[in-house]
Amino acid sequence: MATKEVMVKMMLDRWNASIKNFDDLLNSLSDEQLQKEIGPNKNRGVYLVGHLIAVHDLMIPLLDMGEAVLPNLHKPFVELPDKAIDNLPSTKELRESWSKQRELLKQKFENLQPDDWFEKHTAVSAEDFIKEPHRNKLNVILTRTTHLQYHLGQLVILK
Repeated sequence: MATKEVMVKMMLDRWNASIKNFDDLLNSLSDEQLQKEIGPNKNRGVYLVGHLIAVHDLMIPLLDMGEAVLPNLHKPFVELPDKAIDNLPSTKELRESWSKQRELLKQKFENLQPDDWFEKHTAVSAEDFIKEPHRNKLNVILTRTTHLQYHLGQLVILK
């Protein structure tokens, strides 16, 4: 296996394991537990779930894989803090959105070849990418995996 293939496999294995860990935790938490704050005056579990869905949705255009499919979640879960909007989607709707989005990203990722992961993402200009080739699609997966793990650690507190 070539170096690029090994690197991509390592990153996607970690991404997929993190997604599975999140799925397992999400499935073990009740809707009532997700309504709790992770600490006094901190985000609620339901907000963190919506936040992860919205951030992962924004990966689609960032990775140049099409348009975001859940733009209605961006404002309440990325642009605004928890409790800024009273009428959030239900935990049932968020669980369904998480599952659908997880599968959509999986399909899109499977369509990429190893070399594709080393192309620039859409938030970097061609000129900057020449100077900073590490600002590629695979690096987005690295940062989003870390982000997912961070919030997974917060949600564990709700158990």
